[in-house]
This record gives sequence, structure tokens and C-alpha cells, in this order.
Amino acid sequence: MRTLEIPTAEVFEPLLQPARYKGAHGGRGSGKSHFFGGLMIEEHLAERGMLSVCIREVQKTLADSSKRLLEAKLGDFGLGEADGFKVFRDVIQTPGDGAIIFQGMQDHTAESIKSLEGFKRAWWEEAQTASIRSLNLLRPTIRAPGSELWFSWNARLKNDPVDMMLRGSEKPTGSVVVEANWRDNPWFTRELEQERLDCLRMQPDQYDHIWEGGYLTVSAGAYYARHLAEAKNEGRIGRVAADPLMTIRLICDIGGTGAKADAFSIWACQFIGKEIRWLDYYEAVGQPLASHLNWCRSRGYTSERAQFWLPHDGSTNDKVYDVSYESALRDAGYQVTVVPNQGKGAAAARIEAARRLFPSMWFNAETTEGGRAALGWYHEKKDEARGIGLGPEHDWASHGADSFGLGCVVYEEPVTKKKRDSRASGAGAWMGAITWLSIGVSSLSLMLSHLPQMLA
Repeated sequence: MRTLEIPTAEVFEPLLQPARYKGAHGGRGSGKSHFFGGLMIEEHLAERGMLSVCIREVQKTLADSSKRLLEAKLGDFGLGEADGFKVFRDVIQTPGDGAIIFQGMQDHTAESIKSLEGFKRAWWEEAQTASIRSLNLLRPTIRAPGSELWFSWNARLKNDPVDMMLRGSEKPTGSVVVEANWRDNPWFTRELEQERLDCLRMQPDQYDHIWEGGYLTVSAGAYYARHLAEAKNEGRIGRVAADPLMTIRLICDIGGTGAKADAFSIWACQFIGKEIRWLDYYEAVGQPLASHLNWCRSRGYTSERAQFWLPHDGSTNDKVYDVSYESALRDAGYQVTVVPNQGKGAAAARIEAARRLFPSMWFNAETTEGGRAALGWYHEKKDEARGIGLGPEHDWASHGADSFGLGCVVYEEPVTKKKRDSRASGAGAWMGAITWLSIGVSSLSLMLSHLPQMLA
């Protein structure tokens, strides 16, 4: 038996050990398919007589299968008939009368799937299209001792069955799952790098999904698509800590209560020097103010630490209860600022301010996921017949985007003061020293908050 030495990217090393379920998800150029293709050939060389199936949800022809990739791997490894491998039209014969076949799960029934009993490897390529019916048919069928199920996919939606199975809160016993993207591929070519950069420049709204393995949460033509892609690429979406010495600003968009109410959204942020830190995001529909306050307090955003910023209608009294959000929040002990009505161009002003400030923004990845999804979807409504834009589309994403934009509008960039004259009074000199000390403390806090990312 020949021994192969197959170079493997470090990201895939956990998948080299036996496991009932093996999964690799990520964007284009990561080498996921090449890894599993090489592993398939390697295992058939090591275990004579093994049966394997390569699966897709829909496979109309063999051109839709992984067969060509496996043939290429045999060529790369220098394996042929002398080693027990023989390629036929619809099957690859392997050592010891083993075989690799290629099938579409959509063609199977509860009876026909029994033909796969005794197979020890099942590799599902493009698994993001797998239906729950097909998964439920396959999983108990591949049950031979030591059998494994492999899945490779570029994530599409968070509720796709394969993502819920292998990336959800509860995974099947014996699951090993890795995320692999272009930067994990040591053999990433210059041609692919140019394609990646072109995508970032020309299709920023699709870049995260195509190249970074992100969920398909960005609408074509989204206002902030390119900015979010750049923030992720530059490492500004990660672990971001709050500065305990600085005020937390709770920037709101008001949704009201009742069955037909819009979403009430809150972005929790801090303005520290020239940096905007987005720490947290909250959204609820049809809930009373008490629910919003309970969330704030549960996150430590108490009246001692946080202040509310409301849009202009925050001072408008409710028609039933004759109380405004502003007065209710003040009664709860919070400081409240109501931003005046900016008039007809308010939405455009928020978008312009946000785009201008985006390079100075940092996002805490874990707690702002819902808010970033809204920013990624927030897009212009189009009159397709006339080919003109009609302003922002009012849908599920607009409330999170509006509160985000409001935070950008109220941000004030710090002004650097000129040096005082040497003849300044003693009191003035002391005030200058205190100011510079304050700036030094803030800068030190800023450095410490990013230390985990700098060391990562």
C-alpha cells in the first residue's frame, strides 16, 4: 500500500481525526472542497473495499457532482489503475473493490435510500442547500461501524438546516466543525486574491457572504454594505469592551406598543476620543417601556452609567396614557436628550453622517449581530419603472438603521485645543494639566480595551 504525504492547511487539522460528523463552512477560496476531496482519496487508499457517496441536494448530471474534483486529486497524487483506482462514467472504483458514487438526495425516497446502507463515508458538498427531509433520510442510513458524514458549505441563511444542525446551540454527538476562509488557505493564488479585491470594490454588498463566509444578510445596494465589509476586514468587528469611566449612550428609535407597532431599537455606544464603540443592540416589537428598561438594567445600563438619546418624537405624549418616552425615562431616573426634528432630509443626513464616521467605528461582534444585520439590509427603495431612488426602504431593518444613524448625527468630534501662552495664569495652567491628564487616562483606557484584539 502506498503512503501519501498530503499537505494540509492548519485550519483543517481537527478534521483529520475520526469523528461521526465533520463540517467545514466558509467563503470562496478557503480550500474546503479540496481538503475533503483529498481526504476521500486518502481514506480509500488506507481502507480497502470502502464504499463512499458524494452527495448534493440536486444532481441533474455528473457535471454537478464532485467527481471531476476527485479525478483531479487522483492526478495530483499520481494514483491510477496500478494503485487500484479506476475511473468510470458514473463511479470511481477504489482499492479492494471499493467505490465512490455520486447522487442527488432529492431523488431518494425512504425506500431507495436503503441502497446506501453499508457505506462508510458520505460527503455532502454545497450543503447549504440541504433540506431537512434529505438530512433526516441520510443521517440514520449511514450507520456502519466507524462511518462518518462530511459537510462542506458556504453559509447562506442562519436557519438553513445544515447550519442549525452543525452551528446551532445543540450539535449532534461527535461533531467537529471548523470555519475556513481565504486567509486560512496557504495556497491562495494571486488570481483569487485579485478576484477577492475586485469583489470588495465592485460588489461590497455581497463580499462578506462570498469571501468571508458570512450569512446572506446584505441586500443588493445596501447603504452600509461596503463599510461593514471594510470594518470586518480591518478587524473592527470583534471584542470591544466598554470604558467604565465613560458614559454609555442609549440611542433609540421609537416603535410604540400594540399589535401593529414598529420595532423599538436601542444601540448602546460610547464616544471615546475620535472613536465610536458600538457595544450592544436591542430590538423589541409591541413591548411596553418597562420591558426596554428591564433589558437596559440587566446589561448594567443603569441611570448612573447611561443616558438616553431619543428622536424628536420622543417628547410627544402618548394619546392614551398622556405621557412621553422622554418624561417616562426621566421618571425612571435617566438623563434624556431629545434630538430636534431635522426636517425632510433627516434620513439622508443620518446616512451621510454614518458613512463619514464608519472608519472610526468599532463593533462588539457578539452583542451587535442583530443590529449589524439591520445595517447590512438597510437599502434604498427603487421605482423600477422610472429607474429612480425613493429614499430608504421602510422594512424590518429601518429601525435599527435609524437609531444607528441618530447616534452618528449626535456624535461630536473632539476639538484639539491650541497650546496656552506661557504667561497663562496659575489657575489656567492647572486646568490645562488636568485636561491633558484626562486625555491620557482616556487614551490608556482605549489601548487597554483593544489589547485582546492586538494580541490575538
